Amino acid sequence: MSKDQIYSQQDAAAGSFEFNAAVADVFPDMLKRSIPGYGATISAIGQLAARYVRPGTRCYDLGCSLGAATLAMRSNIVAKDCEIMAVDTSTAMTERCSALIDEDASLTPCTVLAADARHIEISNSSMVVMNYTLQFLPVDERLAMIRKIYDGMIEGGVFVLSEKVADDDPAVESLLTDLHHAFKKANAYSDLEISRKRTALENVLIPETTDCHLRRLGDAGFSHRSVWLKHFNFASILAIR
Repeated sequence: MSKDQIYSQQDAAAGSFEFNAAVADVFPDMLKRSIPGYGATISAIGQLAARYVRPGTRCYDLGCSLGAATLAMRSNIVAKDCEIMAVDTSTAMTERCSALIDEDASLTPCTVLAADARHIEISNSSMVVMNYTLQFLPVDERLAMIRKIYDGMIEGGVFVLSEKVADDDPAVESLLTDLHHAFKKANAYSDLEISRKRTALENVLIPETTDCHLRRLGDAGFSHRSVWLKHFNFASILAIR
């Protein structure tokens, strides 16, 4: 696993964040050192796959990056005749994801697509995951995306939505931001790296409040939804169709 040193380099201050080859090369390290609770989320996704995936259905990992959630589902699915669709707009990510899946010994068929999740068909699905993906879509397109997911799921299917979230209370938001920065510093990111990445993500990653996500899920049709994992300003929401 290559170490993430992207924002320690001299030319890193310019430009917005992109899921390019340089990011793909260090992505596992970036996630581990940047997102508190990420490993627990991936592990829990595997547990949900064992419980909710039904025979003869599809699972979707939308914004799959290198396929951590895909592999978690794949290694825990016990239902027969299922398939997984792993989708990401970044070809740098999907190429590496495909290679990792080829090395995996699990038997559930998996197709990796370099595509925009907004433009693919979602159907006959018993499980859908969007792990830190929705936050990169324009806010005014998010409800349509969630409705598309809902419409493509079977009754009793499960949707996992993980996001960086904001807090309505400015004092709490400030505290959570400070705690997140302290987490990154404890994982050997410098103040300069933290500042540069924050600038690069500005207007690219747009966080919303947890209540906003829960309302949107309800508007899309999900009658059962709740935060099931949260660490600082990173939350994973469970919704059942």
